[in-house]
Amino acid sequence: MQTRGILLNYEGTIDTNGQHWGAILWHKFQKHIIGLDKSVFNRAYTYSEQVLASEDVIKPSHIFLDVLVHKITQQFDYLTAQGYQLDYNNVQTIAKECNNLALRTLRGTKRILERLSSTFPIVLVSNFYGNLNAVLTEFGIKQYFADVVESSTSAMHFNTEIYEKGVSRLGYSPEECVAVGDSYNRDILPSKAVGCKTIWLNVMGWEEWGIDELEISDAEIGDFGQLPALLERWQPQQPAIRGLA
Repeated sequence: MQTRGILLNYEGTIDTNGQHWGAILWHKFQKHIIGLDKSVFNRAYTYSEQVLASEDVIKPSHIFLDVLVHKITQQFDYLTAQGYQLDYNNVQTIAKECNNLALRTLRGTKRILERLSSTFPIVLVSNFYGNLNAVLTEFGIKQYFADVVESSTSAMHFNTEIYEKGVSRLGYSPEECVAVGDSYNRDILPSKAVGCKTIWLNVMGWEEWGIDELEISDAEIGDFGQLPALLERWQPQQPAIRGLA
């Protein structure tokens, strides 16, 4: 069936080109915290996600750097409670390094979004923290999305509701919508359960899957820039999506 609309994940998909923020932060923490155990870091990361999702920490006006500072501070607090001696000045250092990574990535992503949005309506679907519109405005990409569906209940859970809402906002049947995301558990599985076609941006994840589960996605790409050409191949009867300059 012809693709008529796109459901696009935000965090880890368009802001890092498929690199999960857990993996990025692990590498940053290794640089600044000598002897950090990865299993302890994993627990600190999960703890910070739960705090930001369940408590009134992130405000609607907060930009992405604010989110990073709060998230990393929660991780430092957890690690300090586990006995690590940390320099909290590194919170700002790590946050700025991560924010700069997002800015660099989004410079390229913006060109792709401009071309995609000229052919398809795009609804952004994300488990975030209640401030996604402020982040999109800050990064200068809000205009490329027909709508934004954000859930701040828990960024760690399988959530079909936001994909059902995304399909409804597009106004097409699920079979006419393609969902694109970096997380197999939080993007591909729930959107497939809703009935969408799915494209997995598989670069640097943070999850484990069984071999059989990996057959569920309709396509897999290793770079967000591959998406326009893939969609063009899927619907040759449509006007071609022009290649990037």
